[in-house]
Order: sequence, then structure tokens, then C-alpha cells
Amino acid sequence: MADQMKASTEEFQRASKASLDAVLRAWSEAGRVVQTVTSEVTEYSKRAFEDATRAFEQLIGARSVEQAFEIQSQYAKKAYDAHMAALTKLGEMYVNVTRSAFKPVEQAVSRKVA
Repeated sequence: MADQMKASTEEFQRASKASLDAVLRAWSEAGRVVQTVTSEVTEYSKRAFEDATRAFEQLIGARSVEQAFEIQSQYAKKAYDAHMAALTKLGEMYVNVTRSAFKPVEQAVSRKVA
């Protein structure tokens, strides 16, 4: 009876350690990807600010209402396209981080089930 209790306790400890290791790997992966996402958002913000500044400078130099309208239209289209591309890229990054973060947990669970 004591041997059986000791074996059960050791098995519980091994399973707990494996689960904790899986969760820690998942959090580590998530942290790495959050840094990547933050970097991507920062770069996008810099580009958007530079584009807005450039468009404003062009608007100041516009010689007619038509030219100002054209500058504004081009800027709006470029800003929209850049925003949608950034959102798509970030969406893909978040999908990948979710898959990567849960992979160690899935592996730990599949080992326990098998």
C-alpha cells in the first residue's frame, strides 16, 4: 500500500512538472511573439506618421483645390491600403502565436492521454 502511494505521488509530481514546463514554454513563446508584434506595430506607426507628414507638406504646397483634393485622395488610399496590410499581417501573427503558444500544452496533454 505504501509503495503504491509512493508511486502515485511520484507520478503526480512528474505530471505536474511536465504540465508546468509546458505552460512555461507556452508563455515564453507568447512573450517572444508579443515582442515581434510590438516591433511591427511600432514600425507601422512610424511609416504612417511619415506618410501623413509628407501628405501634409504636399497639401501646404498645393496650388489649387483640385490639386489638394488629389493629394488628399492619394494619401487616403495609401493610408487605407497600408492599414489593411498591417491588420492582415498582425492577424496572421496572432494566429501563429496562438498555435505556437498552445503547442507545448497540446504535446503535454497528448503524452498524458497516450
